[in-house]
Amino acid sequence: MRFICSKDALSEAIGNVSRAVSPKSTIPALEGIKVRISSGSVELTAYNLEMGVRTSISAETEGEGEFVVSARLFNEFTRRMSGSDITFDVSDDLVINISCSATECSFSGMSADEFPDLPKVDSERCFTVKQTVLRSMITQTSYAASLNESKPVLTGELFDIENGSFNLVAIDGFRLAIRNELTDCSENYHFVVPKKALLELSTLIKDDDEKVCKIFTNDRHIIFELDNVIVISRLLEGAFHNYKLSIPNGFKTEVIINKRDFATCLERCSLLIDDKNKSPIRCEVGNGVMKINCKTGIGRINDAISADISGETVTIGFNNKLMLEALRAAEGDKVRVRFNGAMKVIEMLPLEGESYIFLIMPIQLKN
Repeated sequence: MRFICSKDALSEAIGNVSRAVSPKSTIPALEGIKVRISSGSVELTAYNLEMGVRTSISAETEGEGEFVVSARLFNEFTRRMSGSDITFDVSDDLVINISCSATECSFSGMSADEFPDLPKVDSERCFTVKQTVLRSMITQTSYAASLNESKPVLTGELFDIENGSFNLVAIDGFRLAIRNELTDCSENYHFVVPKKALLELSTLIKDDDEKVCKIFTNDRHIIFELDNVIVISRLLEGAFHNYKLSIPNGFKTEVIINKRDFATCLERCSLLIDDKNKSPIRCEVGNGVMKINCKTGIGRINDAISADISGETVTIGFNNKLMLEALRAAEGDKVRVRFNGAMKVIEMLPLEGESYIFLIMPIQLKN
């Protein structure tokens, strides 16, 4: 078998699939990349039994077949070769010879028989979303997914598609993030995708507002198709939190505030907070001003931010890190922050509409 292709195109393809290479496995083939040579193209696949990535590139080919190559050697040799085109010759006993310009090297491959097939998903159960929109949805919600493996389903994100509305939801017990988009999908879908798979997917999306992602799913797996790259992931089992019950029906106080001013204030507070010196932020809202106070063993800070405030005055405590992450995920120059009292959930929304909703649990303050 033999193929000749662009070194840069191959290097990019290896980088894409390497996201699903298993760093350590009882199945040696999973620590590698499966290469399949067919007429005019080379297909690369990596699979760690949780997530798989497959892509293909154009190439001049002789013969057909497949083999598994060490992901580390494949990546490093390809990336470090001089020249623009790279040639691979694969012998019958799977010795791989690489040549590029004046450089030549060789190493052993493995049989593809040990490499498991990617799960198959019914192509009829499908919907589409613009790639850049999907990346934005992941960015605005993934930070709120749980890191606690005691309830695995909450380490993923809920895809909740119903009545032409697509909600992507993450929750960890202390906060909730919802991002909404309208969709032309007429079916109802409810499934949970691991956060890690979504983060890897988002890095593969290009900045092109016209490109769409096709999503295929069944009861156990999901496939995201991005042009010539596909990402497949298992779904998480279990009952996801009924997030709609957590969204407040109204509010007693609403603050419209500059997002950057609020975030900068909380970043100053972060200088006084570490693992040994923890303290909630004390927030007093009223008379056109949001007052922020923080005191730890390191020091103290008092700050005030002008804001458009309507409704009752309120004094509330919250976790500095959780509020900062919500602000960084929010879009627009200003946000709406709503309160329902000192011990009710804090709600953050865009200046107009409800394209995202972030909820943060308050912390009880000491007198």
